[in-house]
Amino acid sequence: MNHNRQTVLILASDPAFSREITAHWPQDADRRSAAPEFIMLDGGFSRDLTGSHYDLAIADGSFVEKKSSGNTNDDNHRIKLLKQSLAAAGKPAILIHSDPSLGFCILNGAVLELQREPGLWAALAGLVGREILLRRHAESRAREAEKLCAAAQAEATLGRYMVEMRTNVNNVLTTVLGNAELLALEPGLPATVLAQADAIRNMALRLHEVFQRFSSIEKELSVAARQSSKKAARAAAGRC
Repeated sequence: MNHNRQTVLILASDPAFSREITAHWPQDADRRSAAPEFIMLDGGFSRDLTGSHYDLAIADGSFVEKKSSGNTNDDNHRIKLLKQSLAAAGKPAILIHSDPSLGFCILNGAVLELQREPGLWAALAGLVGREILLRRHAESRAREAEKLCAAAQAEATLGRYMVEMRTNVNNVLTTVLGNAELLALEPGLPATVLAQADAIRNMALRLHEVFQRFSSIEKELSVAARQSSKKAARAAAGRC
């Protein structure tokens, strides 16, 4: 299974059902999304789909009539099991049925029931299925954008905090640096102490350089923001 593509799970005991679905799946002329990957499984009545990796399930409910035992209660029970399995998975599903009493189109939660109209059902299921996948793709992209936006906002908050705190940090670093230099001037200190004082001085200087870089980045971003605003204003004026 290619996890970079959306997946359509076809549940059917009749191979012709799967062929009809794939043959009538609409071509994406505007290339809004890649063609889905079709996975065919035998349509068991109580198949557990929980945890399965797919984006849309299309199930053949009409095979109940083909395997009918003549017992209406038994048939209804089988359809009920199939519906429960699709609903329990928590993903969009299309159930094709042949019972006129159920109506042409019924939506029960995430399960859409479509009547098997001769010559039309496969094309209709393909059109509806394609739109479902497009919506899921758009929702997935929106969730990903929200995550990226939240991460960017967190980083921006941290950056603003660092910029705001740079004066306080620089004051502390100045004190540390000054004391390290005074300590190095004390006569008669052991070589180990002088080495430690020199290390403290060097680390303080490095931290000072880091915060100086923060100041430079802040200025660069401010300049870039002003230039972007000017370009946008010129572009808007050109359209008028």
